[in-house]
Amino acid sequence: MNEGGEVVNASAIAAKKKLSASFFKKGVFVAILSGICYGLYSAFLTLGMTKGVWADWYGVNTAALSVFVITYLLGALGSAVNDTCSAGWALLNVSVKGKLGDFFRTINTTPGRVMILAALIGGPISSTAYVVGLQMAGSIVIPISALCPAIGAILGRVLFKQELNKRMILGIAICVIASFMIGSTSVGGEAKEGMFLGICIAFIAALGWGFEGCVAGYGTSMIDYEIGITIRQTISGLSNLIILVPIFGIISGGGVGLSQDLIVQAFTSGPAMIFFVISGFFALYAYSLWYKGNSMCGAALGMACNGAFSFWGPFFCFIILGVICGIDGWSLPPIVWFAAVLMALGILVIAMNPLDLFRKREDKLYETT
Repeated sequence: MNEGGEVVNASAIAAKKKLSASFFKKGVFVAILSGICYGLYSAFLTLGMTKGVWADWYGVNTAALSVFVITYLLGALGSAVNDTCSAGWALLNVSVKGKLGDFFRTINTTPGRVMILAALIGGPISSTAYVVGLQMAGSIVIPISALCPAIGAILGRVLFKQELNKRMILGIAICVIASFMIGSTSVGGEAKEGMFLGICIAFIAALGWGFEGCVAGYGTSMIDYEIGITIRQTISGLSNLIILVPIFGIISGGGVGLSQDLIVQAFTSGPAMIFFVISGFFALYAYSLWYKGNSMCGAALGMACNGAFSFWGPFFCFIILGVICGIDGWSLPPIVWFAAVLMALGILVIAMNPLDLFRKREDKLYETT
């Protein structure tokens, strides 16, 4: 009887280990997929800002708008349109799954307010800085924005006294070296105008997303990740539309009236909105799959897998904008591709000891034998 019980226990333990390994592998896949979605979101967002009324704003009719409006207000507007479309997808998703009531109930809780704070940091500040950087310097800014895990590790140490050991410091150093390699292409005679400033603005996006990651990690640990991402995208889109874009309109001298006019034109430009709807879809899953992947395979490995968007971003911008659409300026020098891969490696080192991946694989081999 005892032997039978031991056999049953051994079988149960083996089944549990197999189930855990399968869940872990699925989490890694989900986290990698989030980085791919981030690259697709970046490419379609940028494509949308070349179509319809956006082509007029950035094209031959630029004399009708000031340099400030073209550089900053339109960048904020592009971010606002994308995040609003993403919020629409998120609300549709929770409605279909019967979670809309949970969404409204969660907003007025402590975790909900934490997610609102994360959205205000990552939306009006980081997302706008990211879009402005993309417009000024192209896909070269994507690996720079991927510095957010490194910045998040530093901020976590400063703000929340989280661990920052020698391995993590090494990973941060690798990321910094990679960013300098990318930045080196923005100076010199062959660098296009505004590239260096665009890269500097991308650092603002990385700083904001690093801080958002610290804050959102607390919020999403206590609520459904789908509810959390719905709060994030909804607040981000609305705050961009009703706060940041009007502020930029006032600063530009055009007042709130200019902002309202540009908002109406943007949302009624059919050729552009097609691509914003697509970018909003991928933006939703870039964030939500990141949250889900973190919960399945651990925040450390999930962050590393998602950080591979430092490669996927330039890759999809090159394929979709450069190859398929034939838009000039989206090819990157070999040093940038190398630096993007190096950046992903640095993020992996920050998140975990890469040798652990091989140790886990060896342990599984021993278990099967």
